Amino acid sequence: MEGSARLRHIAIRMRKRQGELFADGSEARYFAVVTNLGEWKPRRLLEWHREKAGSIEAVHDVLKHELASGVLPCGRFGANAAWLRLAGISHNVLTALKRIALPPELLTARPKRLRFLIFNTVGRLVQHARQTLCRVAGVGWRQWRKTLVWQPAPA
Repeated sequence: MEGSARLRHIAIRMRKRQGELFADGSEARYFAVVTNLGEWKPRRLLEWHREKAGSIEAVHDVLKHELASGVLPCGRFGANAAWLRLAGISHNVLTALKRIALPPELLTARPKRLRFLIFNTVGRLVQHARQTLCRVAGVGWRQWRKTLVWQPAPA
């Protein structure tokens, strides 16, 4: 395993403190965290790991219900794998778009909201002062849409 980081294993033992806490009758439960973060103290690492709980379920919900990865296109494994990868790429592109290019109030917007606010919006390419601009039509229901001007990166 040349060039790879060494893995660190942290185990937690939870003992039964009150009555029949564990339904299976065991005296203790064991949990493990495997990480490559060697410089963190075990307590901080476990706190960080527990903070992440629940975030992946929101991603799965968006992928399944809004980016169509819950309905696979056919019975062929390769086609379904490609469909799932495209849904994942779409999610990553939308996340990058929200973090880099959109106003802060749209950071938590879901794909359906972005589709109706941005992707289905009429725009006009305008050349002015040696620049190509895309002026987004303001239809009046979002203030930032009236002033949004996109400039492509210089070539």
